[in-house]
Amino acid sequence: MKYNQLFPCALIALDLGAAVLYGVSGDWRKIIYWIAAATLTTVVTF
Repeated sequence: MKYNQLFPCALIALDLGAAVLYGVSGDWRKIIYWIAAATLTTVVTF
């Protein structure tokens, strides 16, 4: 992993963590939102 990819990887992990936490509460709209945010960050970064 390159140094300039460190922040996007942390952001992806936080996005997925938020999706998991909203998954526990059952809020499907926010789960989809955070998974989409993680996917978008992944596509743009890599």
